[in-house]
Amino acid sequence: MTLFISITIAVIFGSAAYLMLKRDLIRVITGMILLGNAANLFIMAAGLRRGRAPVVPSEFETSDSLVQAMTLTAIVISFGVATLVLSLVYRVYDAHHSVDLRRLGSVEAVQSGLDDQPTAHVIQAADDAQDARQDREIAARQGGRW
Repeated sequence: MTLFISITIAVIFGSAAYLMLKRDLIRVITGMILLGNAANLFIMAAGLRRGRAPVVPSEFETSDSLVQAMTLTAIVISFGVATLVLSLVYRVYDAHHSVDLRRLGSVEAVQSGLDDQPTAHVIQAADDAQDARQDREIAARQGGRW
């Protein structure tokens, strides 16, 4: 059972890290939530001792209830933080009509007057090149020349 819990924690940690490296803000937040859940599961697994119920006299080995109480508190706090962050993402989407971190970064650079940053120009050039490539592909499919 300990091996199964360890593998589960590793898969959740890996999924969280993968999601946190994405450009979509919703996926980044989902990764953060998964990371918190994996940490809670790890804390619970670390405090797990096979034994009897806590109502048994103290000479028997039991699970530590402090770990469970701390994990429950962490779950409540992470739920509150997730709610706050998701409401902020909604506000960002409402204002910019996008949750793509790369696009939000270029929008912020243009709005703050930092349009001369090379990042904004590189992103714009990449978007223009992709649009031109798509136009050429459409023209090639229609039999016309570019």
